[in-house]
Amino acid sequence: MLSKPEYEAQIASTRDERMKWWREARFGMFVHYGLYSQMGRNEWVMACENIPVKEYEKLADTFAPKEGCCREWAALAKKAGCKYMVLTTRHHEGFSLWDSKVNPYNSVNSGPHRDIVREFVDACREYDLKIGFYSSLMDWHHPDGGICAFDTEARRRFTQYIRGLNEELLTNYGKIDILWYDVPSPMENWEGWDSLERNQYLRSLQPHIIINDRSRLDEDFGTPEEHLTPSERDWEACMTFNGISWGYLDSDQAAPYSYTAQRIASMLQTCCERGGNLLLNVGPAPDGSVPEEVKEPMGKIGEWLKVNGEAVYGKLRKTYGNQNQPNGVSRPSTKGNTVYMWNKIWHPFEGKMGLGGFITEPVRISFMDGTPIEFTKKGDRIILSSLPEENPDPILGIPVIKIEFDREPEYRFASYLPQLNGGLQREEIL
Repeated sequence: MLSKPEYEAQIASTRDERMKWWREARFGMFVHYGLYSQMGRNEWVMACENIPVKEYEKLADTFAPKEGCCREWAALAKKAGCKYMVLTTRHHEGFSLWDSKVNPYNSVNSGPHRDIVREFVDACREYDLKIGFYSSLMDWHHPDGGICAFDTEARRRFTQYIRGLNEELLTNYGKIDILWYDVPSPMENWEGWDSLERNQYLRSLQPHIIINDRSRLDEDFGTPEEHLTPSERDWEACMTFNGISWGYLDSDQAAPYSYTAQRIASMLQTCCERGGNLLLNVGPAPDGSVPEEVKEPMGKIGEWLKVNGEAVYGKLRKTYGNQNQPNGVSRPSTKGNTVYMWNKIWHPFEGKMGLGGFITEPVRISFMDGTPIEFTKKGDRIILSSLPEENPDPILGIPVIKIEFDREPEYRFASYLPQLNGGLQREEIL
């Protein structure tokens, strides 16, 4: 086994190759599905409401995902423009959604008597989606799950159990793209979890896999939860669909809290601008069907991405700081020498709109359908003219303007105002 520095150096040497598809994908769909879906009061219902294990176990007998539900999830992800899916193969409740020999508390021994993970993998491959397995480290059902932090024998049994579960997931279903750990409690360090040894072994089974940072090792990418907080390393914001629960909620009551397609686009833009991915969650209904309040927003964002996907997918260039704002209602994403301005509000004044701070001269400006936009460059201002008064994006009302340069553009926020520029001032041109 490699030491921690040796292991980290090894995975760093292959990270760019392994992460290439992920960095270009930008948009994935999380699926939280388990016994808790039947109760409709949050995926932590067992813990929050102090439901005893024996009482909670009865949910396994009534768990009844309909045939084809995984294909319904995959079809939605594809329609929405997602490039990958991540499934909760076993949440903290301890119920495995596959034919586990390590954990008899599973969907083949009870409930539907089906391997839901197998169905999920098959659906992902049918719809050409990369495959991610969520794997909780915490387990409320296993008798050693609570005492492993202070009982040596319990720790030995429990870490072996965790290793065995993940070994099954990474040997029984062909190539898997993401291992997405969650909640490394109650142990407080990677040594307690044997994460260094386990992850090396799991990588030997799936050499191209990427792993998140929740086994108390940094691994390949960070996972800010319910907030879009950029970092210097690769990061993925995982977001619920309603700010309340990852698991299923009654659709009529959840709808007012749920994201619109415009809100999804706004989150996606932040990720594209700042070098991250968006992993947007869907909590299927008890029978596995897609909740109604999710369908229209996901469909609309997918329709919008068919037109504007160039501003999202591919090798985008990370930009830093809140000062990267050429006007007050637009934000950019950048690829090579091209800047894509996402106009969240469309309001030309007398047919014109300005973009401040670009020092480099553009060679071409257009809408995403190729329609050219007239412009002039005056000092550090680009003036767009002859713009339509009516919003030109009939899908979301977020038109994207493509600005092409012959080299990487130089940009400086509010470059005429030393108050906002550290005392620097460039000459104003009227």
